[in-house]
Amino acid sequence: MISLLKKVKLQEMIRQNIIKPFLPKYEVVCTTYQVIPGLPVNGNHQKHAFDKGASLEARNFYVKVINSDLTKTMAPVEVHLKRRGKTIEKQNFGPVEELKKFNVVYKG
Repeated sequence: MISLLKKVKLQEMIRQNIIKPFLPKYEVVCTTYQVIPGLPVNGNHQKHAFDKGASLEARNFYVKVINSDLTKTMAPVEVHLKRRGKTIEKQNFGPVEELKKFNVVYKG
């Protein structure tokens, strides 16, 4: 029984100290766009970073943001799920692609 507990603790230590530094980082980026006639389009980034290897937590948060009623009823919104800085999933609400053609000023 004790040797089994030692093996489990050893495996946990190996995962934390050796494997975890090489796992990818995840982040969810939500960009909202605000359009005021006569002014440049304002883009606002909000990043939510997750620990290395936290793919399940990041994916659950991404799904929660997409399914949120607030996200769907806001101004044009773009939501990205990124792994190692590269977008792996993307969802647009509203005319985001058309707004990117204009002069966009990003804040945040």
